[in-house]
Amino acid sequence: MKLAFIIDPIHKLDPGHDTSVALMEAAQILGHEIWITQANLLSVIDGKAWAMLQQVELIPVELVEGRWLAANPWFKLSPSAFTALETMDAVFMRTDPPINDAYLYATYILDYVDQNKTLVINNPAGIRSANEKMYALQFRECIPETIVSADKQVIRQFVAAKEATILKPLGNKAGEGILFLQSGDRNFNSIVELSTLQGQVPVMVQNYLPQAKEGDKRIILLNGEPIGALNRLSSGSDFRNNMATGGTVAQTTITPREQEMCRHLAAKLRQDGLIFVGIDVIGGYLTEVNVTSPTGIREIDRLDGTHLAYQVIKWVETNI
Repeated sequence: MKLAFIIDPIHKLDPGHDTSVALMEAAQILGHEIWITQANLLSVIDGKAWAMLQQVELIPVELVEGRWLAANPWFKLSPSAFTALETMDAVFMRTDPPINDAYLYATYILDYVDQNKTLVINNPAGIRSANEKMYALQFRECIPETIVSADKQVIRQFVAAKEATILKPLGNKAGEGILFLQSGDRNFNSIVELSTLQGQVPVMVQNYLPQAKEGDKRIILLNGEPIGALNRLSSGSDFRNNMATGGTVAQTTITPREQEMCRHLAAKLRQDGLIFVGIDVIGGYLTEVNVTSPTGIREIDRLDGTHLAYQVIKWVETNI
């Protein structure tokens, strides 16, 4: 197979952490061609999606004493070639958020990939419909009490009723801009004004879950089926558990409630073409559905001795 990956600049990726690199490595080891591009290098010509692609050859990381070690340099690039994306067997959209205009326009360009010829993971229309915070709201029995609003008074009433809440911007990633907001906070007005851009942009406010102190679980789903999980723990100096904010990771299992939650989500994920997804769970409650560039494979493989990226690529082999 020929596989294209739309990623952030490759030299900025961490081969020992980034799931995109794990997927590319697995594909290469399984004998497939790996090509890379960036969202700003996509075009539509004569009704077809094109990209400036480079073939990449990777030196796989090695697990040494519990750590992923990478060569330096760890990749080699071929010269660029302007290529129709329908010549690829599959295209992975793996650009990191924020979901800004440039990101959305890239998904519109990917609509012009002929999916009778080329599988796009995740489906561009599915990505647009699945804001990673808002998408979870349709599964009300799975989520903590939640509101979305730009109205300061609405937010104030919710926070007063719950006493302790979490405020989340709708378009960020990796814990960026998430705030702990309590009833009576002297900074309440400033926090809400800054977060909502003076009442112009809605934010999500959720009931604070005390179980967050025990970790924030990331579960990886492949075509709606859970294939692995890890627990993320805060550094102690930050209430957020995200790896990007200094959090650590620990081995975990998927509970029966979480298995049922995955079954509840599966049909909708498949309907929307959301093949590779990471859900976040705290205390048995769904908090986010990550569909843009979900990560965690490297950490799960290190902790559990698994090879999740191989499962993903073999699924692609079967389903293109």
